Order: sequence, then C-alpha cells, then structure tokens
Amino acid sequence: MVDVARRARVSLKTVSRVVNREAGVAADTAERVCAAIEALGFRRHDGAAHLRSGSTTASVGVVLMDVADPFYSALTRAVEEVAIGHGFLVFAGSSDEDALRERQLALALCARRVDGLLVVPAGTDQRYLRAEVAAGTPVVFVDRPGVGISADAVLVDNAGGVRAAVEHLAAHGHRRIAFLGDTPAIYTARERLRGFEHGMAAIGRPDPRLIEMGPHTPRSVQAALHRFRSERHPATALVTGNNRITVLALRALAAMRGWHPAVIGFDDLELADLLRPSLTVIEQDASELGRIAAELLFARIAGDRRPIRRVVLPTRLVPRGSGELKR
Repeated sequence: MVDVARRARVSLKTVSRVVNREAGVAADTAERVCAAIEALGFRRHDGAAHLRSGSTTASVGVVLMDVADPFYSALTRAVEEVAIGHGFLVFAGSSDEDALRERQLALALCARRVDGLLVVPAGTDQRYLRAEVAAGTPVVFVDRPGVGISADAVLVDNAGGVRAAVEHLAAHGHRRIAFLGDTPAIYTARERLRGFEHGMAAIGRPDPRLIEMGPHTPRSVQAALHRFRSERHPATALVTGNNRITVLALRALAAMRGWHPAVIGFDDLELADLLRPSLTVIEQDASELGRIAAELLFARIAGDRRPIRRVVLPTRLVPRGSGELKR
C-alpha cells in the first residue's frame, strides 16, 4: 500500500478506502489509486480482507470420492448452483476412498476458513471435525453419515432400492439372484448388501455363493460371474452395487456365451437406454442429494440452530428391459 500511495500521491488511508470500496474519496482520486494498483500489478486479496474483518469468506468446501465420477460430478454441480444463488464459491477435492486424504482435505479447507463443509466420508471416524464444528464451521455429511460426530446428513435409501430390485426380479420368476457389491467397509455398500439380503430372505434364503463384495477389478468381476454361472443351480439374475461395477459386469457378460441373466444396476448410466436390452437401474438423484445438502448447509451458515437432521431420499426403479427378462 505504501508503494501505491507514493505512486498515486495520496495517503495510506485514501488507498485503504479505495481498496475497501469505502465512500468519501473523490472520483479522480480513486481513479488515480486504481491506476497505480494496476501499474504495480497488485490485486485485492479477499482472503486477507476477510481474515482482518472476521467476516465470511463466501466459500464452502466439498470433500467427495472422485470429482470425475458422474454421480459425484452431478452432486457437485447441484451444490454449485445453490452456492451461486448465495454469492458463494465452491472448492472441491477428491478423497479417492482414502480416510487420511479425506481428513487432510477437510482440515485444509477449514484452514482456509471456508464458511461450511460438505463431506462424503471415506473413513469411519470423523471426530477430527469436532473442533471445527465447535469453532462455528457447519458440516453436513452427504451420501454417507459421519461417525463419532453430531452433524446433519443427507442420505439415500440404499437398502430399500436394492430390496425393490430383488422384488422386481422375483416378480419375473427369478429366485437364483446374484449380487456384486462394493467394499463392505463402505457404508453404502453395506446398506445395499443389507437390502439384498432382506429382499432374498422374503423369497427364500440368500445363497452366500452368489454374493461377491469388492473392491472389484475386471478380472475379479469376470471370475465372480463365471462362478455364478457354474453353480449347480446357476444364477438367473444379477444385481450390481454401483455404476462402476455395472460397467465391469456388462463388459464381462458381453464376452460370455450361453448365459444371459437379467441385470439391474444401482445408479444410472449414460447411454444405458441404448444397450440391448436397455439397462434397468435403481436410480438415485445425485442432483437432489447435492441440492438438499447444500441448502441445509447454507441454512446452518445463516444461523439455523434446529436439532441435527438426517434426511433420507428415496430411490426409483427404472425398468428398461434387462431387469424384465423372464427366468
């Protein structure tokens, strides 16, 4: 500021007033100060200004699994739309299902004084955020609940969605239904497995030989499908636990001859309706998940002190053909 004041031939106080957009500075004087700032290559540092005043930084942080995943991309975009309406920016990072990376990202965003935080938990302990919440930073968990901390959460009825898929397949004559799920340590994977087991219990007894939990690779999915097919009583239908597993399963099935199980995938896929047969899915609305979580977060930022909320959104079965194949 000293350099700007010297170049514009004004006092430090005048430079401060211009930079902070305060009244009481003549137009020609303000133009001279702005010209000096431009010539010297200086830029206003909003973060520093907020730190001095103790005011909002007009930003929120988002920690999710993978910004490249279509599900989380849609979720983040919905958060951005809400944030823009409040005049806020969104900073997002990927934890890649790594608990340490989740913690590092979340605390790094808090250190930059974001006004609120949305977190898709990768780990099973979010107590590290207790101090941030106590200091006044609202936290909302999305897709998965936080553990060891009292905070809002916006979730999906994962168990209900998979149970509906099993019921749908049973209505088409299937009793030997296989399940390919994600890593059991993940909350959503456990919930989807629970829904599958409950659904199967209603039509008989789940066969543990027709259940394979992740993490999955092309080779592991191929091996699981060959095993499901090779049973004395082969599986006639398949439920997949997320969109990544669905893609791996569809590719493996395309290379197998003489076995065409009915398939229902959890999460929709782009171009799923162009497959033959078109893919039946359990649809969850990622945009709605992001929108509601963001609105809840901004309500907390604005001072909402109501009791902690846990919102559970429904899923929807979208029949397109692959889940309607008869036994």
